[in-house]
Amino acid sequence: QVQLVESGGGLVQPGGSLRLSCATSGFTLDYYAIGWFRQAPGKEREGVSCISNSDGSAYYMHSVKGRFTISRDNAKNTVYLQMNSLNYEDTAVYYCAAVNLNTAQALGFIQTLYRPASYDYWGQGTQVTVSS
Repeated sequence: QVQLVESGGGLVQPGGSLRLSCATSGFTLDYYAIGWFRQAPGKEREGVSCISNSDGSAYYMHSVKGRFTISRDNAKNTVYLQMNSLNYEDTAVYYCAAVNLNTAQALGFIQTLYRPASYDYWGQGTQVTVSS
């Protein structure tokens, strides 16, 4: 069974940090790019970051550049999103998702963040709340 399970969300004060984890199983992570998305109430789902491979390129939406870092450990079938300097606008449910590497390469990795429908598998999400 294909599974992506996010963890690490929670309540954090502005300026604080969280590290999200996406544990995957049931498919070969080597063949997929992994994206992180987020969705706040009443807003559209937006792409946050994606990573191409174990030592490949990472891509970020502009508002998180310099604050968030995506990484992956294929041996552990896990992808991480380190989030620093969190602000109120980062409050959302965060999802990880997997897109076939060939699809990502064809579309362009950054472009997959604008096309959630291109992703094959999705996790259930984890809540991140930034509040003072």
